[in-house]
This record gives sequence, structure tokens and C-alpha cells, in this order.
Amino acid sequence: MDFQRRVTRIVNIGGVPLGGTYPVRVQTMTNLPTADIDGQVAQILRAVDAGAEYVRITTPTLKDVEYFEQISRKLTIPLIADVHFSPKVAIAAARVAAKVRINPGNFMQTADTVGLKSDSGEYLERLHSIMRPLLDVCKEHGTALRIGTNHGSLSDRILDLYGNTPEGMVQATLESVRICRSENFHNIVLSLKSSNVKVMVEATRLLVKRMDDEGMDYPLHLGVTEAGEGEDGRIKSAIGIGSLLVDGIGDTIRVSLTEDPEFEIPVAYGILQASRARMTRTEYISCPGCGRTTFKLQEAVKKVKAATAHLTGLKIAVMGCIVNGPGEMSDADYGYVGAGPGKVHIYKGKEAVLKNIGEDEAVEKLLEVINKTS
Repeated sequence: MDFQRRVTRIVNIGGVPLGGTYPVRVQTMTNLPTADIDGQVAQILRAVDAGAEYVRITTPTLKDVEYFEQISRKLTIPLIADVHFSPKVAIAAARVAAKVRINPGNFMQTADTVGLKSDSGEYLERLHSIMRPLLDVCKEHGTALRIGTNHGSLSDRILDLYGNTPEGMVQATLESVRICRSENFHNIVLSLKSSNVKVMVEATRLLVKRMDDEGMDYPLHLGVTEAGEGEDGRIKSAIGIGSLLVDGIGDTIRVSLTEDPEFEIPVAYGILQASRARMTRTEYISCPGCGRTTFKLQEAVKKVKAATAHLTGLKIAVMGCIVNGPGEMSDADYGYVGAGPGKVHIYKGKEAVLKNIGEDEAVEKLLEVINKTS
């Protein structure tokens, strides 16, 4: 079955485009002070070696924008400036970054907005006037903009109107998107993040529905924020990001772990692979085994993986017996299926092309079939 992804517009980020038919991109974020230029560069290079395609750096002050620029001069990967609270910092960052991330929940927390009623048109007019200079600079420099709404930092205004809900997250996002559209600025990426997986998934699905209703096709960045570390962070991320990817939603992802950035990247690619959103290595299908299994299944899986790990994009099944094997592996390109004590059938698709091969030579025979027919 072909993976069907939601069609989105292409947004160019520092020469690495996302959206459209481009692969779902993988990104991460550094966790060092921006002033630590050498540390930042070393950390980013480790992330790049692991497979990162974009890296985000926090830029809370104008001085940090200067550090950001120095870091970017030492690297070729597109860098994203993460800005909160300060439109002035966002404008400065837009001159040097491939993309700037702003958070609608705190972007307007300035003296100019004090006293404005949450339901007043004046508030949205003020937001428009604050965003316009940023959008002008983004247009001038070809800088992309991520409107990144977090469940944990919705503005008091949104909380008054909608509560701490997925609806509030969507409304906060769309207010900024509509301003971008009114300024004919479309180089934007959207994200709705939460540490609560259900909220993150519900909010993103709701945003997609609203965008479809309004004829919007902006690409989406996916992530479960503050997912945690170790197994906890990996499971939360797989459920949240993976649920949306199998819906065909998502153009770039970040797995947010309480670990160094390079450890996020393999998890991200694993989620993409498991959801069939982006195939970057061989995929293995194997059963747990049962009393019907009459050969060394666990050992066979290890041998098959070792022999075929260099292949990309294939699906290889290792199944314990012929009762469920051929049916359950029908999606595989090749199969290694137990046929009796110490015996294996080799499949290409649904056809057994070699039968009753001794397990000592079965992996070699599987490779011969792959090399001959792939």
C-alpha cells in the first residue's frame, strides 16, 4: 500500500525544502547556551552526522542573535532561531536565520498590549502591526517563519476565550496565519505541541480540518514537547508523531528528549520508518515465535539483519512457520519462513521461490534471491 501524505505547499528553508513531495524532514534543537559558540558547533555537527536536516537554536536576546550568526557562519546546515517574547529579536534573527520560530502565546506580551480586551478587534490590529515588520524582513531575506503554538504557553487572552484546549491552540495559530496571508506571506510552517499526547494529536487534526475549510495548505511540524528521556520520551513521541504520520499529516518532525540532540535523530528516523512515512533503511517483519517454530528464529533474525542491513527501502520478513507466515508477511518484498525442523522456505513477495533450504545456508540463499531479482 502506498503512503498517502497530505499535500502541502513547499517551503524553502536554507536550501533544504520541505512540504510537497519532499521527504518528511528531521530536526532537533541544541541544549547549550547560545554564547558557547564552539560547543554549539560541535553539538550541531554531531546531530548532522546522526542525520539532522535542520537545527534550532534559542535566541532570547539581541546578543544571542549575534552569537547565532557566528555559529551559522561555521556550518552549512539550515539553522532556525527560536524566539520568545520579543518581536525586536525576531526581526533581527530573520536577517540571519533560515527560519524563525515564534510562539503566538507570548509574541505579543509587550507593554503595547496591556489593557486591551481579549475579544477586541483592537487586539488583532495591534498583533498585525507587530507582525508586519517581521514579515517584511522575512520577505526581504527569504526567511521562513514557524508559527509554533505550545499548549503550555497559551496567552491569557486565548485562555479567557477558549480555555486551555485544542480549540484555543488552533485559534491562536490561525490568528497569526491569517495575518501572514493578508500580507501575502506564505513561507510559513505550523506546529501545535503539547506534553500531553492526546492534546497534541487532537489539536493538530483540528488545525488540519480548519486549514482545509479555509483552503490553506501550509506544511506542519510535529512533536510531543517535553516528552522526557529514555523509554518514556521515545514511547510518547512514537505515539504522538506516529499517529499523525499514519494519517498522512506532517512534513517535518522533532523528537524532544531530555538527552543530547544527536540521540533524538535515530528515534525520529525510526518513527518515520515504522509509519512508512520515510523509508531510509531495510524494514524487518518478524513474528515472536510459538510452539510451531522449529528452527532458531531469534538467531535467524539477527543473521538476516546483519546480512541485509546495507539495503535501503526493502521489507524483509522472518517468520517462524507457514501457518501465519505467508499471510502476515504479504506486505514484504522477501521472506524467510520456517518450513519444518531446521528447514526454511525463501519467498519473493507471496511466492516461495526456494523450498526446504537448510537453515545453515538459508541466509546466503536469501541474499542470492535478493541480488538476482531486486
